[in-house]
Amino acid sequence: MPDEILLDDTWDELYIDGDWTSSESGETIAVEDPSTRDVITEVSAATEADVDAAYEAAAEAQTEWADQPPARRQDVIEQFQQAIRTHRDEIIDLLAAEVGGSRIMGETSIQIATDHASEAATLPRRMKGEHAASNIPGKENLVQREAKGVVTVISPWNFPLNLSMRAVAPAIAAGNSVVLKPSTNSPITGGLLFAKLLEETDLPDGVVNVVTGRGSDIGDRVAGHPESDVVAFTGSTEVGQHVASLAGENLAVPAMELGGNNAHVVTADADLDRAIDGATFGSFVHQGQVCISINRHIVHEDIYDEYVERLTERAASLPAGSAHDEDMVVGPIIDEGQRDEMLGYVEETVDAGATLETGGETVPLDGVEDSLVVAPTVLSDVTNDMAAACNEHFGPIAPVIPFSDVDEAVALANDTEFGLSGAVHAGDLEVAKDIADRMETGNVHINDQPINDEAHVPFSGIGASGMGTYNSDAFLHEITETKWISIQHDARDYPF
Repeated sequence: MPDEILLDDTWDELYIDGDWTSSESGETIAVEDPSTRDVITEVSAATEADVDAAYEAAAEAQTEWADQPPARRQDVIEQFQQAIRTHRDEIIDLLAAEVGGSRIMGETSIQIATDHASEAATLPRRMKGEHAASNIPGKENLVQREAKGVVTVISPWNFPLNLSMRAVAPAIAAGNSVVLKPSTNSPITGGLLFAKLLEETDLPDGVVNVVTGRGSDIGDRVAGHPESDVVAFTGSTEVGQHVASLAGENLAVPAMELGGNNAHVVTADADLDRAIDGATFGSFVHQGQVCISINRHIVHEDIYDEYVERLTERAASLPAGSAHDEDMVVGPIIDEGQRDEMLGYVEETVDAGATLETGGETVPLDGVEDSLVVAPTVLSDVTNDMAAACNEHFGPIAPVIPFSDVDEAVALANDTEFGLSGAVHAGDLEVAKDIADRMETGNVHINDQPINDEAHVPFSGIGASGMGTYNSDAFLHEITETKWISIQHDARDYPF
């Protein structure tokens, strides 16, 4: 039986070439529980020399790993998936302690992560080539699909387990090696946990390496490392633009999922019960700290007042508090910087003329001097240019904007630089489909809310929401190359 993976374990080492090792500097970074504000562990602060060692190990291990039969790579991914299931409860506890995840958030993370592992396990047998006829007499054309090489994964803090998994699992399934750099806010569940889980598999040393550290110290070296062939990044648009530019200097493929400003459009004939259910989940799950959560509620004027009233009642009734309380739905924001920014957006929006229906403040916690829990917040009388609507607030905040007709709803939804996800509730499915078709975003969900991720369905954003595509064959194409091999069977006539 594998050992338990606990918060009390030692987490202050890097994982390079199959070994746990201290950083060159010997320095560590404190990890804080956002519910209690207590330091719960320390992780290594890697240096650029540590990053170089990780890439050297990854490059050394990759060729032999890519030569393994598809069945062997599939077996390792299935072992990885089983390790997640074995440690399910421990992982949920780690997510609560490190990122303030509720039980619902933890269970969702496990479900999505294992779904990505299941899909990745099919990739080794799907890396099929092609046979193409030639315009040259007596020639045969073969097209092979091969691993890119070393894949860099830079993962975020909000859903660290599944957002790391969706890149790591397919990358190694396709025969690549990986250097994983998790967020400083989630170095365990976004990175070091992966090393411990993979130690329970038959993955060779060096195929996956994990470096923890501050972005200001090692971020540029990771994003722009010359050994990197693909850079998979999830995070803010501003940072993503910088990461993509560094990747581009080395001609590495950038796969960027960036910010969002997602609209939840509700027409006059929508099923209001379903729309409110979706709105409540889509705005407040994991405190709204989801790139595909609802950022703006765009609601027809005929049902606007009822929608605001019912959403306010639901928001005010949600249990908010510590992530260590099993009944909690809305937990802490990851840190004070994020908290202060989103509360600033609320204040600016009210100052601009909006009405604060509920929330807009922190929720006190016993024994915590400076609570990070923001009360579920609903704002009415909002316009699209107000701070809580035009910015990605990334919190438990629901600005509600009225519209008079479908054309205005579409214009409001599209009045943003982002295009990541969205939702439409309408009684007439043809109208809903028309709105969805006209929304300029990578994903739209009819009679649902925007937070959806299925590993076998392509996931991408447009505009400032990113470039490249995750999931299914789409991400397989990001992490593999095609090679054309031609065979001239008959003697060929040349002009000289």
